Amino acid sequence: MVRDTWVLFRHGVRVTLQQKVGIIFGAIQPLVFLVLFGPIFTTFGTWETLVPGLIIQLGLVSMGLAGFGVVFEKRSGVLERMRVTPASRLALLLGRVLNNAVTLVIQTLLLLAVAFAFGLRAPALGVLAGFVLVVVLGMSLAALSYAIALTINEQLFAPVMSTAVIPLVLLSGSFLPMSMAPGWLDAISHISPFRYVLEALRDLFNGHYVTGTVGAGVAVTAVFAVVSLTIGTRVFNRENA
Repeated sequence: MVRDTWVLFRHGVRVTLQQKVGIIFGAIQPLVFLVLFGPIFTTFGTWETLVPGLIIQLGLVSMGLAGFGVVFEKRSGVLERMRVTPASRLALLLGRVLNNAVTLVIQTLLLLAVAFAFGLRAPALGVLAGFVLVVVLGMSLAALSYAIALTINEQLFAPVMSTAVIPLVLLSGSFLPMSMAPGWLDAISHISPFRYVLEALRDLFNGHYVTGTVGAGVAVTAVFAVVSLTIGTRVFNRENA
């Protein structure tokens, strides 16, 4: 399985790196918010509060729509041809998810580079820990995106996922902490796992490493990863049986 995963991952990365414009374009939205909204936000907030929110926004948009790749492969018959290969079904999923992780890493590094140029002053350890948390979350979200893409009608994937991403971004508190929201909206936002991860990122970017908020973010990320990868693997097994 490891060899199959590596082969698929290497092929995917080669194709991804040939599409440099696509990688940069995927990070455009949070970059625009950083450049045009950031200077306004920092008149009453800090870069260490805003940037983690933009990273979560990037992960939701980029990884949440990862299933587009499978939609095209299913439509073109690529998945059908892969079904007859001896490759492990789990490898088919992991190879794609790891490739998506590479894309997210590049996009996040780009966003962080611009953020530091604008005034972000987060500690290196906090950024590194947050980076790991976001990559794991992104891989999990990509696996779930593939499962959804293979489960629903291919014509519905784009509108369903695009519609779902917007409220998830807002409810995570990407632009302003949800503690500032009305009580009913704050309560609803606790349903979203991305809120807990974002709050953990903000603690880490402010140099607070051993807190209940960070612990909750790590725990939620771990549970989300297990659930998403389990669902993704089962769907891939069923679709490629």
